Amino acid sequence: MKLNRKTRWAHIWGLLAAVFVCILFFPTLVIIESKGENVFHIRLNGTDVGVYGDRDVSGLLRRARLAAARESADMLLADTDIEITGEEKWFGEVDSASTIVGNMTAVLKKSRIETMQRAYTVKVNQYMVNLGGADEVLNLLNAVIGKYDEKHEYKAELVTDPTRELNVLTTHVIRTSEAIKNAKEAAGYVREAGAEALMNTAFDEIEPDVELDFSDYDQGVLTMDFADPVEVVECYLPDESLTSLQTAIEQVTKEQEKNKIYEVVSGDTLSEIAENNGLSLDDLIAINPGIESASSTIRVGDEIIVTSPEPELSVVRSEQLYYEEDYDEDIIYLDNDDWYTNDMVTRQQPSCGHRKVIGVITYKNSAEAGREIVKEEVMIKAVPKIVERGTKIPPTYIKPISGGRFTSGFGRRKAPKKGASTYHKGVDWATPVGTAVMASCGGTVVKAGWASGYGNVIFINHIDGRQTRYGHLSRVLVKPGQKVNQGQKIALSGNTGVSTGPHVHFEILIGGSQVNPLNYLS
Repeated sequence: MKLNRKTRWAHIWGLLAAVFVCILFFPTLVIIESKGENVFHIRLNGTDVGVYGDRDVSGLLRRARLAAARESADMLLADTDIEITGEEKWFGEVDSASTIVGNMTAVLKKSRIETMQRAYTVKVNQYMVNLGGADEVLNLLNAVIGKYDEKHEYKAELVTDPTRELNVLTTHVIRTSEAIKNAKEAAGYVREAGAEALMNTAFDEIEPDVELDFSDYDQGVLTMDFADPVEVVECYLPDESLTSLQTAIEQVTKEQEKNKIYEVVSGDTLSEIAENNGLSLDDLIAINPGIESASSTIRVGDEIIVTSPEPELSVVRSEQLYYEEDYDEDIIYLDNDDWYTNDMVTRQQPSCGHRKVIGVITYKNSAEAGREIVKEEVMIKAVPKIVERGTKIPPTYIKPISGGRFTSGFGRRKAPKKGASTYHKGVDWATPVGTAVMASCGGTVVKAGWASGYGNVIFINHIDGRQTRYGHLSRVLVKPGQKVNQGQKIALSGNTGVSTGPHVHFEILIGGSQVNPLNYLS
């Protein structure tokens, strides 16, 4: 019995000694209380990275990412597929946090997807291009300017766009001399100050105004800027997403065909509109469904599609130039209240004059967009054309649109659509949405808005007691009570109300009843 007791105590002391040795020499070997899963095996991207005493290893992964990123100058993207398997143990050996972070870092570097380069995305309208640096962005922008700035007097700068919440850059075009001056001031150079600045300001204020001679005007580019908004955003992209600078310059500066809308003005002809926009007459007719042939009538206010080649990024500039030119005086009209508006007699034939001019010409790319005369000296005075014309509106009616396809006449018909009348009270011309609709005769607008069946509609009362109506409009351009002239643009055609397709519905009423409009159109 004594031997058994001694043996038992020897076993107990031996066990305690073993525990003491484990604690002393194996600090990572811990006694773990029974609380369910308390040892967690961690696998990252299919590789064992350690055993941890907590299921939440997000902090360790974050440290590993930072460690991997610090070893690369570029942005690192890597797969992070974490598998955690838990188990309950009475005794277990776990790895230290630093060991697991080190193992994770090694796996991330092996699992790297791609290295992203710092880049800049340039956006102009719907066009975007990715470049490898801010210097390439500036080279691109300056290449666009340089096409129209032979003397290199202007340069582009990138500035923060104050209208955007995010860190988006935009452009500012500045004179090179001004940029140099600003750089010097930023480097510590000081503007004139004190008494010198005060004296210069005083002399500027008291200097008398004198008329400048032609030689006193500087000639050349006055202003330059981009015609389109430019957005530049810093980002990180893979190498294959970047465009070379030379390719980007070619893409941005190459002229491409783009449809533009031209509004007809007095004196225009189809052939002149085509020629001024670099088109053949056949091509102009082909791209305008409402123009049937070269003999089709066009009126002031008609909108015609013209194709104009433009680059992705356009430049607007103004130049001050000296030139001599022949010129015509504006026509002088003498109104005669006893004549109708279609009565006109020339009372004096014109002759052109000749003058010297300092003018400011505005260009968009290579095309002239406007001209303003700053100074002129007339050498031969022009003689104006004098025309006497009537002001009374004649009791005549004209077709309210140019072109169009006649689709429905006046009178009984089979209803083309549920809800439409079987007795057509006007006539219809099919025409694209947005075609200019003109007043058939001058008068007073009495209704302009929505009417059941008509959709958007305009009613006009005329001096002979008749009324015209224009239905299914997309846009109304006049108001009730407004006076309109014959041929004046009053609306745009549409497809509103009870309608089978884009067209203009036109009525003439006499004594409050509809009549066949075709019997009254001149």
